[in-house]
Amino acid sequence: MNTQRKIVEQLISEIGVQINGDRPWDIQVRDDRFYNRVLKDGSLGLGESYMEGWWDCARIDEMIRRLLAGNVKEKIRGNLRMLLFHLSARIFNLQSSSRAGIIARRHYDLGNDLFFAFLDPQNQYSCAYFQGTDDLTEAQQKKLDLICRKMNLQPQDHILDIGCGWGSFLGYAAERYGAECLGVTVSPVQAEYAKKRYAGLAVKPLLQDYRDYAGPKADHLVSMGMFEHVGAKNYRTYFECARRAMKDDGLFLLHTIWENERYPTIDTWQNKYIFPNGDLPSLGEITSAVEGLFVVEDVHNFGADYDK
Repeated sequence: MNTQRKIVEQLISEIGVQINGDRPWDIQVRDDRFYNRVLKDGSLGLGESYMEGWWDCARIDEMIRRLLAGNVKEKIRGNLRMLLFHLSARIFNLQSSSRAGIIARRHYDLGNDLFFAFLDPQNQYSCAYFQGTDDLTEAQQKKLDLICRKMNLQPQDHILDIGCGWGSFLGYAAERYGAECLGVTVSPVQAEYAKKRYAGLAVKPLLQDYRDYAGPKADHLVSMGMFEHVGAKNYRTYFECARRAMKDDGLFLLHTIWENERYPTIDTWQNKYIFPNGDLPSLGEITSAVEGLFVVEDVHNFGADYDK
């Protein structure tokens, strides 16, 4: 047995995962290069070696849950490439205005057919609210209605959606609550789709960065699943822009994924293949960034619904 295999086996045995074991979350290794790749490149190596067929697992979600709970990534020393990636995130603003379009080109503009193959009929890409249902469509409707009720949305209220995506909230709020809805997105594909789909409603999507918005002040603001692209260096700027865009007596509902502790960058595999320049906030980072700008009235966590 080579040294790399012994190290990997020791690391994962501590969290209840085995190599070639018989439980659904055990890793089945098909190529011994897997061990060195994981030790060298961490989560990036784990993901890429899976893509290349070097290992498999019947319940990858359960295996990953154990890796995260056991904090295995902190026990594996990163190579120079990984260290430089984390260092660059600390030094440079990877989510600046000039770089805002990267996520659109490399992710959201890959083609509507790709996303619409697995999303609900209104094409929502943020976590649904599975209270009293196991149906995705119903759960996404519940999420939209929950947002409207939390903001006490009234007919003719003016709403600004920061990062409006394919316009699901804009359409729902306009059709069900009679709101007048404006949204901003950096994705040309999303903006064009929302414009066509909701042409008969009081919905107007704008192709622009949130920092460039200079329109009328809204009664309320909402942002669903966009804050993960803002970046820690821009949190204060983001909330300052939101505060300027909203009337004094308005409510701002922020729907985002947060981490339990501050971490300077998104996971390296996710950064390369899923959300380039992504940065998940901690709850503490959010509350620090809103000091003096907003009063936090409500915090509601239903992140476990993402698994469904």
